Amino acid sequence: MAEEREYAIAPAAPIDLFRDEDADSAYGGDIQSETASLTSSITNYRFENGRRYHAYREGEYWAPNDETQNDQLDIANHIFLLLFDGKLFQAPIGSSPQEVLDVGTGTGIWAIDFADQFPSANVIGTDLSPIQPLWVPPNCQFEVHDCTQEWGFRENRFDFIHVRALYGSIADWSAFYDQVYAHLKPGGWYEQVEYSVDWKTDDDSIPPGHIFHNATANYIEAGEKMGKTFRILDLQKEHIVRAGLINVAEKRYKMPLGPWAKDKRLKEIGRWHLLEAYQGIEGWTMALFTRVLGWSFEEVQVFLARVRQGFQDRKIHAYTRVSVVYGQKPVQ
Repeated sequence: MAEEREYAIAPAAPIDLFRDEDADSAYGGDIQSETASLTSSITNYRFENGRRYHAYREGEYWAPNDETQNDQLDIANHIFLLLFDGKLFQAPIGSSPQEVLDVGTGTGIWAIDFADQFPSANVIGTDLSPIQPLWVPPNCQFEVHDCTQEWGFRENRFDFIHVRALYGSIADWSAFYDQVYAHLKPGGWYEQVEYSVDWKTDDDSIPPGHIFHNATANYIEAGEKMGKTFRILDLQKEHIVRAGLINVAEKRYKMPLGPWAKDKRLKEIGRWHLLEAYQGIEGWTMALFTRVLGWSFEEVQVFLARVRQGFQDRKIHAYTRVSVVYGQKPVQ
Protein backbone atom coordinates (compact mmCIF):
# COMPACT_ATOMS: atom_id res chain seq x y z
CA MET A 1 0.00 0.00 0.00
CA ALA A 2 1.34 3.46 -0.90
CA GLU A 3 2.60 5.58 1.97
CA GLU A 4 0.25 8.42 2.93
CA ARG A 5 1.53 11.83 1.78
CA GLU A 6 1.23 15.22 3.40
CA TYR A 7 -0.28 17.83 1.10
CA ALA A 8 0.97 21.37 0.66
CA ILE A 9 -1.63 24.00 -0.13
CA ALA A 10 0.29 26.80 -1.83
CA PRO A 11 -1.87 29.71 -3.02
CA ALA A 12 -1.26 30.35 -6.71
CA ALA A 13 -2.06 33.19 -9.05
CA PRO A 14 -5.79 32.36 -9.31
CA ILE A 15 -6.10 32.68 -5.53
CA ASP A 16 -3.84 35.71 -5.29
CA LEU A 17 -6.16 37.61 -7.64
CA PHE A 18 -8.63 37.85 -4.78
CA ARG A 19 -6.16 39.59 -2.48
CA ASP A 20 -6.77 43.33 -2.10
CA GLU A 21 -3.39 44.92 -1.34
CA ASP A 22 -5.10 48.17 -0.27
CA ALA A 23 -7.58 46.52 2.08
CA ASP A 24 -7.74 47.83 5.65
CA SER A 25 -6.50 45.36 8.27
CA ALA A 26 -10.00 45.29 9.72
CA TYR A 27 -11.00 43.19 6.75
CA GLY A 28 -8.35 40.58 7.45
CA GLY A 29 -10.82 38.07 8.84
CA ASP A 30 -12.97 38.20 5.71
CA ILE A 31 -9.96 37.76 3.44
CA GLN A 32 -8.73 34.81 5.48
CA SER A 33 -12.18 33.24 5.30
CA GLU A 34 -12.33 33.70 1.52
CA THR A 35 -8.85 32.23 1.05
CA ALA A 36 -9.76 29.25 3.25
CA SER A 37 -12.87 28.69 1.13
CA LEU A 38 -10.82 28.76 -2.08
CA THR A 39 -8.27 26.39 -0.60
CA SER A 40 -11.06 24.02 0.40
CA SER A 41 -12.48 24.06 -3.13
CA ILE A 42 -9.07 23.14 -4.57
CA THR A 43 -8.85 20.06 -2.36
CA ASN A 44 -12.50 19.06 -2.77
CA TYR A 45 -11.40 16.45 -5.27
CA ARG A 46 -13.60 14.69 -7.81
CA PHE A 47 -14.00 10.93 -7.32
CA GLU A 48 -15.00 8.90 -10.35
CA ASN A 49 -14.82 5.17 -11.16
CA GLY A 50 -12.74 4.56 -8.06
CA ARG A 51 -10.12 7.20 -8.88
CA ARG A 52 -9.47 10.72 -7.59
CA TYR A 53 -9.13 13.75 -9.89
CA HIS A 54 -8.23 17.43 -9.45
CA ALA A 55 -10.91 19.94 -8.42
CA TYR A 56 -9.33 23.21 -9.56
CA ARG A 57 -10.19 23.69 -13.26
CA GLU A 58 -12.05 20.37 -13.03
CA GLY A 59 -11.91 18.25 -16.16
CA GLU A 60 -9.03 20.13 -17.78
CA TYR A 61 -6.60 17.28 -17.11
CA TRP A 62 -7.37 13.64 -17.78
CA ALA A 63 -5.19 11.70 -15.31
CA PRO A 64 -5.96 11.05 -11.62
CA ASN A 65 -4.10 12.79 -8.81
CA ASP A 66 -4.42 9.94 -6.28
CA GLU A 67 -1.62 7.97 -4.61
CA THR A 68 -1.61 5.24 -7.24
CA GLN A 69 -0.96 7.72 -10.03
CA ASN A 70 1.44 9.80 -7.95
CA ASP A 71 3.54 6.68 -7.43
CA GLN A 72 3.57 6.23 -11.21
CA LEU A 73 4.89 9.78 -11.61
CA ASP A 74 7.71 9.12 -9.16
CA ILE A 75 8.58 5.86 -10.93
CA ALA A 76 8.69 7.81 -14.21
CA ASN A 77 11.08 10.30 -12.61
CA HIS A 78 13.42 7.43 -11.69
CA ILE A 79 13.22 6.07 -15.24
CA PHE A 80 14.16 9.44 -16.72
CA LEU A 81 17.17 9.66 -14.42
CA LEU A 82 18.28 6.22 -15.62
CA LEU A 83 17.62 7.14 -19.24
CA PHE A 84 19.46 10.47 -18.98
CA ASP A 85 22.48 9.12 -17.06
CA GLY A 86 21.42 10.72 -13.79
CA LYS A 87 20.90 14.20 -15.24
CA LEU A 88 17.87 16.25 -14.23
CA PHE A 89 18.06 18.28 -17.44
CA GLN A 90 20.02 18.48 -20.67
CA ALA A 91 19.90 22.15 -21.64
CA PRO A 92 23.21 23.99 -21.12
CA ILE A 93 21.84 26.31 -18.45
CA GLY A 94 25.15 27.02 -16.71
CA SER A 95 26.16 26.49 -13.11
CA SER A 96 24.17 29.20 -11.34
CA PRO A 97 20.53 29.49 -12.46
CA GLN A 98 18.62 31.96 -10.29
CA GLU A 99 14.93 31.70 -11.24
CA VAL A 100 13.51 28.34 -12.34
CA LEU A 101 9.96 27.29 -13.22
CA ASP A 102 8.72 23.68 -13.42
CA VAL A 103 5.38 23.71 -15.26
CA GLY A 104 3.06 20.78 -14.48
CA THR A 105 5.27 19.73 -11.59
CA GLY A 106 3.10 16.77 -10.50
CA THR A 107 4.48 15.36 -7.25
CA GLY A 108 7.17 18.05 -7.33
CA ILE A 109 10.02 15.55 -7.27
CA TRP A 110 11.94 17.17 -10.14
CA ALA A 111 11.62 20.66 -8.64
CA ILE A 112 12.77 19.40 -5.23
CA ASP A 113 15.78 17.61 -6.70
CA PHE A 114 16.70 20.67 -8.77
CA ALA A 115 16.43 22.93 -5.71
CA ASP A 116 18.74 20.57 -3.81
CA GLN A 117 21.25 20.57 -6.65
CA PHE A 118 21.18 24.38 -7.03
CA PRO A 119 20.62 25.89 -3.56
CA SER A 120 21.10 29.42 -4.93
CA ALA A 121 18.15 29.03 -7.32
CA ASN A 122 14.55 29.98 -6.54
CA VAL A 123 12.50 27.05 -7.88
CA ILE A 124 8.73 27.29 -8.45
CA GLY A 125 6.60 24.29 -9.40
CA THR A 126 3.06 24.80 -10.69
CA ASP A 127 0.26 22.27 -11.05
CA LEU A 128 -3.52 21.92 -10.96
CA SER A 129 -3.30 19.80 -7.79
CA PRO A 130 -1.57 20.52 -4.46
CA ILE A 131 -0.15 16.99 -4.19
CA GLN A 132 3.44 17.99 -3.42
CA PRO A 133 5.18 17.23 -0.10
CA LEU A 134 4.91 19.70 2.75
CA TRP A 135 8.59 19.57 3.66
CA VAL A 136 10.70 20.88 0.78
CA PRO A 137 14.00 22.75 0.40
CA PRO A 138 13.75 26.40 1.47
CA ASN A 139 14.42 27.52 -2.11
CA CYS A 140 11.50 25.50 -3.53
CA GLN A 141 7.81 26.38 -3.54
CA PHE A 142 4.65 25.11 -5.23
CA GLU A 143 1.64 26.97 -6.57
CA VAL A 144 -1.75 25.83 -7.84
CA HIS A 145 -2.05 27.17 -11.35
CA ASP A 146 -3.34 26.27 -14.82
CA CYS A 147 -0.57 26.77 -17.37
CA THR A 148 -3.15 27.29 -20.15
CA GLN A 149 -4.23 30.53 -18.46
CA GLU A 150 -2.20 33.72 -18.00
CA TRP A 151 0.81 32.71 -15.95
CA GLY A 152 0.79 35.65 -13.57
CA PHE A 153 4.58 35.86 -13.27
CA ARG A 154 6.73 38.81 -14.28
CA GLU A 155 7.84 38.52 -17.89
CA ASN A 156 11.55 37.98 -18.67
CA ARG A 157 11.95 36.41 -15.23
CA PHE A 158 13.15 32.81 -15.57
CA ASP A 159 16.62 31.50 -16.38
CA PHE A 160 15.16 28.04 -16.98
CA ILE A 161 11.65 26.74 -17.64
CA HIS A 162 11.17 22.97 -17.47
CA VAL A 163 8.26 20.82 -18.68
CA ARG A 164 7.78 17.07 -18.54
CA ALA A 165 4.87 14.99 -19.85
CA LEU A 166 2.27 17.65 -20.67
CA TYR A 167 0.93 15.46 -23.47
CA GLY A 168 -2.85 15.54 -23.68
CA SER A 169 -2.97 18.67 -21.52
CA ILE A 170 -2.74 21.65 -23.88
CA ALA A 171 -5.31 22.71 -26.48
CA ASP A 172 -3.30 25.61 -27.92
CA TRP A 173 0.40 24.77 -27.94
CA SER A 174 1.30 27.93 -29.86
CA ALA A 175 -0.18 30.08 -27.08
CA PHE A 176 1.63 27.96 -24.49
CA TYR A 177 5.01 28.47 -26.16
CA ASP A 178 4.30 32.19 -26.46
CA GLN A 179 3.98 32.21 -22.66
CA VAL A 180 7.25 30.31 -22.36
CA TYR A 181 9.01 32.83 -24.58
CA ALA A 182 7.56 35.83 -22.74
CA HIS A 183 8.61 34.56 -19.31
CA LEU A 184 12.15 33.48 -20.15
CA LYS A 185 14.95 35.92 -19.53
CA PRO A 186 16.89 36.87 -22.66
CA GLY A 187 19.44 34.07 -22.86
CA GLY A 188 17.29 31.76 -20.70
CA TRP A 189 16.60 28.14 -21.60
CA TYR A 190 13.47 26.03 -22.04
CA GLU A 191 13.40 22.23 -21.95
CA GLN A 192 10.52 19.83 -22.59
CA VAL A 193 10.48 16.05 -22.11
CA GLU A 194 7.67 14.05 -23.69
CA TYR A 195 7.01 10.40 -24.34
CA SER A 196 4.70 8.64 -26.73
CA VAL A 197 1.41 6.87 -26.07
CA ASP A 198 2.20 4.20 -28.64
CA TRP A 199 4.24 1.02 -28.31
CA LYS A 200 6.60 0.26 -31.16
CA THR A 201 9.07 -2.50 -32.00
CA ASP A 202 12.05 -2.74 -34.34
CA ASP A 203 11.49 -6.45 -35.03
CA ASP A 204 7.74 -6.52 -35.78
CA SER A 205 7.16 -8.59 -32.63
CA ILE A 206 3.77 -6.94 -32.02
CA PRO A 207 1.53 -9.11 -34.22
CA PRO A 208 -1.29 -7.66 -36.36
CA GLY A 209 -4.50 -7.20 -34.39
CA HIS A 210 -2.68 -7.13 -31.05
CA ILE A 211 -4.20 -5.08 -28.22
CA PHE A 212 -1.19 -2.73 -28.31
CA HIS A 213 -2.21 -1.53 -31.79
CA ASN A 214 -5.78 -1.05 -30.58
CA ALA A 215 -4.61 0.81 -27.48
CA THR A 216 -2.41 3.16 -29.49
CA ALA A 217 -5.26 4.03 -31.84
CA ASN A 218 -7.67 4.69 -28.96
CA TYR A 219 -5.30 6.91 -26.97
CA ILE A 220 -4.49 9.00 -30.02
CA GLU A 221 -8.19 9.22 -30.96
CA ALA A 222 -9.10 10.37 -27.45
CA GLY A 223 -6.47 13.12 -27.53
CA GLU A 224 -7.58 14.42 -30.92
CA LYS A 225 -11.26 14.21 -29.95
CA MET A 226 -10.78 16.34 -26.84
CA GLY A 227 -8.56 18.78 -28.77
CA LYS A 228 -5.43 18.09 -26.69
CA THR A 229 -3.12 15.95 -28.76
CA PHE A 230 -1.01 13.15 -27.35
CA ARG A 231 1.32 13.49 -30.34
CA ILE A 232 3.23 16.50 -28.97
CA LEU A 233 6.40 14.37 -28.84
CA ASP A 234 6.56 14.55 -32.64
CA LEU A 235 5.48 18.20 -32.83
CA GLN A 236 7.30 20.01 -30.03
CA LYS A 237 10.56 20.81 -31.83
CA GLU A 238 8.72 22.54 -34.67
CA HIS A 239 6.58 24.50 -32.19
CA ILE A 240 9.60 25.60 -30.18
CA VAL A 241 11.46 26.81 -33.26
CA ARG A 242 8.34 28.65 -34.46
CA ALA A 243 8.02 30.34 -31.04
CA GLY A 244 11.34 32.08 -31.67
CA LEU A 245 13.76 30.10 -29.52
CA ILE A 246 17.24 29.52 -30.94
CA ASN A 247 19.93 26.88 -30.46
CA VAL A 248 17.12 24.31 -30.48
CA ALA A 249 18.24 20.69 -30.12
CA GLU A 250 16.39 17.40 -29.83
CA LYS A 251 17.50 14.08 -28.36
CA ARG A 252 15.53 10.88 -28.89
CA TYR A 253 15.49 7.79 -26.69
CA LYS A 254 13.85 4.37 -26.58
CA MET A 255 12.33 3.23 -23.29
CA PRO A 256 11.94 -0.59 -23.37
CA LEU A 257 8.74 -2.10 -21.99
CA GLY A 258 10.07 -4.99 -19.93
CA PRO A 259 13.57 -6.46 -19.45
CA TRP A 260 13.99 -7.79 -23.00
CA ALA A 261 16.95 -5.63 -24.07
CA LYS A 262 20.44 -7.18 -24.10
CA ASP A 263 22.08 -3.98 -22.88
CA LYS A 264 22.27 -4.05 -19.07
CA ARG A 265 21.25 -0.40 -18.65
CA LEU A 266 18.28 -0.69 -21.03
CA LYS A 267 17.24 -3.93 -19.34
CA GLU A 268 17.06 -2.09 -16.01
CA ILE A 269 15.11 0.77 -17.60
CA GLY A 270 12.74 -1.81 -19.10
CA ARG A 271 12.02 -3.33 -15.70
CA TRP A 272 11.12 0.05 -14.26
CA HIS A 273 9.06 1.06 -17.29
CA LEU A 274 7.07 -2.16 -17.06
CA LEU A 275 6.39 -1.42 -13.39
CA GLU A 276 5.34 2.11 -14.34
CA ALA A 277 2.99 0.75 -17.00
CA TYR A 278 1.30 -1.63 -14.56
CA GLN A 279 1.04 1.20 -12.00
CA GLY A 280 -0.26 3.81 -14.43
CA ILE A 281 -2.32 2.04 -17.07
CA GLU A 282 -5.72 2.37 -15.38
CA GLY A 283 -5.20 6.06 -14.63
CA TRP A 284 -3.95 6.72 -18.15
CA THR A 285 -7.07 5.09 -19.55
CA MET A 286 -10.15 5.43 -17.35
CA ALA A 287 -11.18 9.08 -17.75
CA LEU A 288 -10.09 9.26 -21.37
CA PHE A 289 -12.12 6.27 -22.44
CA THR A 290 -15.22 6.90 -20.31
CA ARG A 291 -15.46 10.69 -20.67
CA VAL A 292 -14.12 11.15 -24.19
CA LEU A 293 -14.72 7.87 -26.03
CA GLY A 294 -17.96 6.98 -24.21
CA TRP A 295 -16.90 3.55 -22.93
CA SER A 296 -18.45 1.98 -19.85
CA PHE A 297 -16.43 1.20 -16.73
CA GLU A 298 -16.77 -2.52 -17.50
CA GLU A 299 -15.55 -2.09 -21.08
CA VAL A 300 -12.48 -0.28 -19.83
CA GLN A 301 -11.70 -3.03 -17.33
CA VAL A 302 -11.88 -5.69 -20.05
CA PHE A 303 -9.58 -3.56 -22.21
CA LEU A 304 -7.11 -3.13 -19.32
CA ALA A 305 -7.04 -6.87 -18.70
CA ARG A 306 -6.05 -7.45 -22.32
CA VAL A 307 -3.35 -4.76 -22.15
CA ARG A 308 -1.90 -6.32 -18.98
CA GLN A 309 -1.80 -9.67 -20.77
CA GLY A 310 0.23 -7.93 -23.45
CA PHE A 311 2.64 -6.67 -20.81
CA GLN A 312 3.32 -10.27 -19.80
CA ASP A 313 4.22 -11.47 -23.30
CA ARG A 314 8.02 -11.85 -23.31
CA LYS A 315 8.06 -12.41 -27.08
CA ILE A 316 7.09 -8.77 -27.65
CA HIS A 317 10.03 -6.34 -27.69
CA ALA A 318 8.09 -3.10 -27.36
CA TYR A 319 9.36 0.32 -26.38
CA THR A 320 8.07 3.84 -25.79
CA ARG A 321 9.66 6.76 -27.61
CA VAL A 322 11.04 9.71 -25.62
CA SER A 323 11.94 13.16 -26.93
CA VAL A 324 13.89 15.89 -25.15
CA VAL A 325 13.87 19.31 -26.85
CA TYR A 326 15.56 22.41 -25.50
CA GLY A 327 16.06 25.92 -26.83
CA GLN A 328 17.22 29.38 -25.79
CA LYS A 329 15.57 32.79 -25.86
CA PRO A 330 17.70 35.18 -27.92
CA VAL A 331 19.73 37.78 -26.05
CA GLN A 332 18.13 41.06 -27.04
